[in-house]
Amino acid sequence: MKRIGVLTSGGDSPGMNAAIRAVVRTCIYHNIEVFGIYEGYNGLINGNIEQLQSKDVSNIIQRGGTILKSARSEEFFSLEGRKKAAKNIQQHQIDGIIAIGGDGTFTGASIFNQEFNLPFVGIPGTIDNDLFGTDYTIGYDTALNNVVEAVDKIRDTASSHNRLFLVEVMGKDAGFIALRSGISVGAEAILIPETPTYINQLINKLEEGKSHHKTSMLVIVAEGDDAGGAYEVAKKVAEQCPEYDTRVTVLGHIQRGGSPSALDRVLASQLGNAAVNALRDKKTNVMVGIINKEIVHTPFKKAIKHHSKLNKSLLELAEILSC
Repeated sequence: MKRIGVLTSGGDSPGMNAAIRAVVRTCIYHNIEVFGIYEGYNGLINGNIEQLQSKDVSNIIQRGGTILKSARSEEFFSLEGRKKAAKNIQQHQIDGIIAIGGDGTFTGASIFNQEFNLPFVGIPGTIDNDLFGTDYTIGYDTALNNVVEAVDKIRDTASSHNRLFLVEVMGKDAGFIALRSGISVGAEAILIPETPTYINQLINKLEEGKSHHKTSMLVIVAEGDDAGGAYEVAKKVAEQCPEYDTRVTVLGHIQRGGSPSALDRVLASQLGNAAVNALRDKKTNVMVGIINKEIVHTPFKKAIKHHSKLNKSLLELAEILSC
């Protein structure tokens, strides 16, 4: 393993830069040349590849986003696109690639490996924390803190006006952000994709809160909840309870921004180092992760097929504390 490429693909997440930094510095430590591939798989297709030195990753550990840029490549879905990528990889004599991203990133890497036999190792970079094979994904902790900071401010105005606020957070297929942030901000209800939502039960819970003389009520809604997003839920609640002074806030991409937390910086540094070591040990088509504080390697197929499951005890805790 003399030359390693590194790319970020899919949605950005805080801590990706820390992972890039760790990959570059670990490669240099082991006398391996490292190449940055810009704009994900598009960079492989277009030959947007540059060698990186230690100075290129100075002063980036605290920055959100990704210095390598990111993209979802439509052309990479085609065999012709992947052939172009393979040609550029051959021209740069790259022996293996570290791909930082989520499901789509690892799916593309797995297909490319089968066709062109190029070693790939993945680093889980997604705020959703839904990848199997790691306790936490890069960006999840920062996203949680972003949500909590924003919702704490919303709670202030909700209390001042005796309002019901429905706050929509990211989580198209998984409710990890919604569940933990909901507990953290003391939400009266948490609506997530993993459990069915019944509007009548939600209204009963809100009525119970009113009977306890709560001065404000807050509902966290994951965007993928089966009852719809926050606006749809608010509409359904208003149909039955028009007397509620209801407001909706969609946090959107604010959850992805900002400096990564200390936890995300350390996690990203560990996984970046582990990814380089995995390639040096001739591992391929695996995602590096941390489970119970130990580095583990999970095959792409398993990481993609299986999703992390919500902690049922947290669901029970949220129910108890919302009384």
